[in-house]
Amino acid sequence: MSELTLPELVDIMRECAGEEEAVTAAGADVGDVELENLGYDSLALMEAAGRVKRQYKAELTDDALAEIRTLNQFVAAVNDTLASAGARPSV
Repeated sequence: MSELTLPELVDIMRECAGEEEAVTAAGADVGDVELENLGYDSLALMEAAGRVKRQYKAELTDDALAEIRTLNQFVAAVNDTLASAGARPSV
């Protein structure tokens, strides 16, 4: 089963936020930086969740989305959903 990776999510978030270049936070592991500190709002998070649902067949609940504060938390939530459902990404 293929899992969502942090670099894949960074690309998805960048596209959802309309950014031209990948997010960096002064050399920090962007996975642990709060989404709001990366400039991502709830709309970008919801759009990213929609893309993940279409591409990976992993639907996050509204409650799960409300708890996500970092990219690493997003990746973990998606991969937990994939593991539970036995879902595979669409090609």
